[in-house]
Amino acid sequence: MEKVTGIAGKLTLGVIAFGLLLGIVCSLVGYREFTAVLEQQYNDSAYEIAQAAITLLNPDKFEQYLETGETDEEYFEIQERLDALVNATNATLIYVERVDTSDFQTVTYIYDSVNESTGFSRYPLGYTDKGVADKYVGNMKNIVLKGERATEYLYYYSEESGAHTTAGLPVYDSSGRIVAVIGVEKAMTRLEAARNAYVLHVILWTFAAMILFIFVYSMILRRGVIKPLKTLTKEAERFAETNLPSKEPINITQKDEVGILARAVEKMETDIAKYTENLTAVTAEKERVNTELSVATRIQANMLPSIFPAFPDREEFDIFATMNPAKEVGGDFYDFFMVDERHLAIVMADVSGKGVPAALFMVIGKTLIKDHTQPGKDLGSVFTEVNELLCESNSEGLFITAFEGVLDLASGEFRFVNAGHEIPYICKRDGKFEPHKIRAGFVLAGMEGMRYKCGEMRLEVGDKIFQYTDGVTEATNAQMELYGMGRLAAILGKNSALPPGELLPLIKEDIDSFVGDAPQFDDITMLCLEYRARMEG
Repeated sequence: MEKVTGIAGKLTLGVIAFGLLLGIVCSLVGYREFTAVLEQQYNDSAYEIAQAAITLLNPDKFEQYLETGETDEEYFEIQERLDALVNATNATLIYVERVDTSDFQTVTYIYDSVNESTGFSRYPLGYTDKGVADKYVGNMKNIVLKGERATEYLYYYSEESGAHTTAGLPVYDSSGRIVAVIGVEKAMTRLEAARNAYVLHVILWTFAAMILFIFVYSMILRRGVIKPLKTLTKEAERFAETNLPSKEPINITQKDEVGILARAVEKMETDIAKYTENLTAVTAEKERVNTELSVATRIQANMLPSIFPAFPDREEFDIFATMNPAKEVGGDFYDFFMVDERHLAIVMADVSGKGVPAALFMVIGKTLIKDHTQPGKDLGSVFTEVNELLCESNSEGLFITAFEGVLDLASGEFRFVNAGHEIPYICKRDGKFEPHKIRAGFVLAGMEGMRYKCGEMRLEVGDKIFQYTDGVTEATNAQMELYGMGRLAAILGKNSALPPGELLPLIKEDIDSFVGDAPQFDDITMLCLEYRARMEG
């Protein structure tokens, strides 16, 4: 037999438990029904004896016998007939008694016939017994007052005489008056033996049927369920070790649920093998792409000025910039370079979109802006020319928001052009950063034929310029709240005195604190320029 932990063992134990429970229930129900029928048969027999005994009596003389205490020849004849009846019917007792209606518990015997085999003594005429139990008072009332048969004498048991059934009927005189009660007690000698035999037979037949059922059930279970499931289990273990589909079909031809499962396992193995093969190829391709993206990230980072201080030999200015892409590569870019010995150019731009396309477009835009920024050339003309070139090679429909400014280190004159980009913050010496409202032109690569105009302002020694992309103000936390210009103005205002190299990391730290664990959706790029001294000569 299978181990209990196996399916066959568990199912077999379940069948055995169910068979035992069913046998016990059937035995108990049959036992109760069989006993009730047998008791009723004995009780009906007792009432038949009582009916026969009534025909032998002369109730009109009962009063005379009880009052005088004397008997006659008829009395003895009746007594003999009752004795013969009790012995012939194998009854235990046949008695006739008058009931005291004051308490219905006191009776006076008129006749008392006892079976010879019991050895009981006979109560004489006129013997009074006050021992009628309380539970039988109701029966006595029904017999004496209503003329009904007893209802609670069906069965009782005593150690002296064993199981008995009792019948009780009223005895009428010739005038129709109830003058006595006749009772018959009959020993149920076959009851215990019959019940024991019944229980034994039920147990034996139940056990035999259960053994036969378990045998047949186990054969069917083993052939139809256990053996196929073992085959499927071994196949699953083999596939788990090799990850290769079986070369031959699983030998299960059943059309039931087990057969459906076997065919599903075959299909699953084939599908998993194909999926694993595809996944391996996809993983390898993904690793290759990740490697290339990593290289692209380093290339992009190297394209942006990242060594600070950028111009350690120049005391006229201090500049610092950062770029944190949302993906491996970003679309934001910044730049700063010397146009000539006297002029410093700064660029801040944001390409629409994310990822590799935006990064490639960023490279084109950055290169074109730097190449067209020449000494003495109007910045409006620079953006006009760059826009035309970008529109020619813009098959993906991308565009760039850009800001470029050129600072004259000798005079402090700052010329700038804005193509749809955020307005810069200007901090005057000993003041705070304030947004400098300037006119924003159309984005680069958005439309051909656009003309851009240059604006100008004058910076004094100690002034600062802060420029950024929308990834700063649109940084979003888990509650979908934006960082906003208000928070940016606040952090700038509190730290206006800090040099650029200390200011930008502080702003990034404040943004990270606001965003928390929320993912970064856009590139975050910032640049700060401080005009420290006028260029001499």
